[in-house]
Amino acid sequence: MARPITLFTGQWADLPFEEVARLASEWGYDGLEIACWGDHFEVDKALADDTYVQRKREVLDKYNLSCRILSNHLVGQATCDYPIDERHQAILPARIWGDGDPEGVRQRAAEEMQNTARAAAKFGVDTVVGFTGSPIWYTVAMFPPTPDSMIERGYREFADRWNPILDVFDENGVRFALEVHPTEIAYDYWTTVRTLEAIGHRAAFGLNFDPSHYVWQGFDPVTFLWDFQDRILHVDCKEARLQTGNGRSGVLGSHLPWGDPRRGWDFVSTGHGHVPWEDCFRTLNAIGYDGPISIEWEDAGMDRLTGAPEALEFVRKLNFSPPAAAFDAAFGSGD
Repeated sequence: MARPITLFTGQWADLPFEEVARLASEWGYDGLEIACWGDHFEVDKALADDTYVQRKREVLDKYNLSCRILSNHLVGQATCDYPIDERHQAILPARIWGDGDPEGVRQRAAEEMQNTARAAAKFGVDTVVGFTGSPIWYTVAMFPPTPDSMIERGYREFADRWNPILDVFDENGVRFALEVHPTEIAYDYWTTVRTLEAIGHRAAFGLNFDPSHYVWQGFDPVTFLWDFQDRILHVDCKEARLQTGNGRSGVLGSHLPWGDPRRGWDFVSTGHGHVPWEDCFRTLNAIGYDGPISIEWEDAGMDRLTGAPEALEFVRKLNFSPPAAAFDAAFGSGD
């Protein structure tokens, strides 16, 4: 059976949750990856009101949609980020930002991520996708020269802050899937290795596979998927296109806004970029991944009401059944 294709609601949080559910259902999506912002899923309300998760499920049932994943990228970013500043204030609930004292923000964000695990379990979901932030991302240019001790200290700080969060995930039978992404503690292949080592490869911590962030950095999504196959808890489909051949534009984006044609890379409509999607799906089949495939819409150059159904059509064509399942369907299992 083909994996369910879901719509990530994070880019739709300006719309009411039920409106997003209605649109996704009309377009033919199988379900939603629900973001913990806007009115889509509010962690504090889910824990305080016993009817809250029931009402969310009723909306999903009304539109014949499933949900197996919650996402809390925004709060997760603040758990061990450095520095904490006005960028975080813009993405955090006021109750998490509080007075803006950096350590207070980190502590409240950590408590909220623990509560996200509790709310996910209450909602009947066993995976939360998100970010961790990073105490060492700001050193990525390696100048002024960054001593090894500073990097090691950053990984220890991440582990110290996230192990107590993961303890609560364990207690509730929920796993956390880090989206490997610039600005996170794991942003490429080797930082993913170090991140897993830092927390002792504990089972509660896995990965969200989003190859759009790999291709513009120059490492291979298929190799990543194969090598970390035992950690892949979720898959997001988002497309990136490199535009670096004009002699002016570089891969760091030049602090230009999304959609600006001068950028060296940008997000584009799924199927119009440089992610080797067919190879990725073949590898997903080979490693036995049977979870949701979420479409994350971020193309600044196309209206999302046009792009989201187009992306669904593209992914449907690639989301073929794994070979063994197809063989069994045609010829029987031999039992």
